[in-house]
Amino acid sequence: MKIMESPVRNLIGNGTVIKGDIDSNGDIRIDGRLIGSLKSNGKVTIGQTGIMEGDLTCKQAEISGTVKGNIKTDELTALKATSKVEVELTTKQLLIEVGAQFTGKCNMGQQSTVTMPNQKIG
Repeated sequence: MKIMESPVRNLIGNGTVIKGDIDSNGDIRIDGRLIGSLKSNGKVTIGQTGIMEGDLTCKQAEISGTVKGNIKTDELTALKATSKVEVELTTKQLLIEVGAQFTGKCNMGQQSTVTMPNQKIG
């Protein structure tokens, strides 16, 4: 019998504050506050109540909350109507909804190549 692995999903809930760096192999959602860097091989979602101060490196990002720092995504970065970002952004594709507040610099078409510290490339 073959066991299917489900993607890892992590949640930082509203009212939670984390100070430090996070490395994750799966998807993560932030509805609380993160002060530090976040690296993920999956999708990162910053909810409407989510606040992130630091560098974000991931496969995909969907932002509805507030981010200050640098964002690097391998695929798509989506800035929802409620998002407020002050960032230097490097992404392959960018979607900005009407109402989103974007301040900073954007480099599109480039890939960041997300790698976790314990992974080997090649």
